[in-house]
Amino acid sequence: MNRREAITAVSWLLGGTIVGADLLVACTSKPAQVNELFDIDQVTFLDEVAETILPATSTPGAKAAKVGDFMAVMVKDCYTPEDQAVFLKGISQLDEISNKKYSKKFMKLDKSQRTALLTTLDAEQKAYMAEKKEGEPSHYFRMMKELTLLGFFTSEVGATQALRYVAVPGRYDGNAPYKKGERAWAT
Repeated sequence: MNRREAITAVSWLLGGTIVGADLLVACTSKPAQVNELFDIDQVTFLDEVAETILPATSTPGAKAAKVGDFMAVMVKDCYTPEDQAVFLKGISQLDEISNKKYSKKFMKLDKSQRTALLTTLDAEQKAYMAEKKEGEPSHYFRMMKELTLLGFFTSEVGATQALRYVAVPGRYDGNAPYKKGERAWAT
């Protein structure tokens, strides 16, 4: 076998491996997993919920900060199994509530419908938390809202474009002058 034939044979072999892998991936019916608890569709859903809570205005919104990915990691790594179950059940509950109220899933709602739905859920979670007893899990929407705020304002996008950020701020000045309309400090 000469060099040209060897290269051709290896090309066919590698090409078949790549095509075979693509076919295998394309044939799976389940969405890709982000981690053990969340799939891509759930993370996309969480991005949309977060974007409704913190929409893009003159600064980027929560989706630009990839808050859905952040939530998936935080729930998996930091929440108790009980809180994980409440959070995951909350994703489907949010869709059920949306279906009852608007006859369509959350992802199909327009911006004003999403805002109205989440405003209702926010009032519900405040009432729940006011009556919550020690040891009971938090309301799923409270978890989503807290993670949205934490994920956005600790992200590069949130800290540098929504807040002011100085990597090495220098000395501490507890009485720094503030002009009305300035962004808050991230550091």
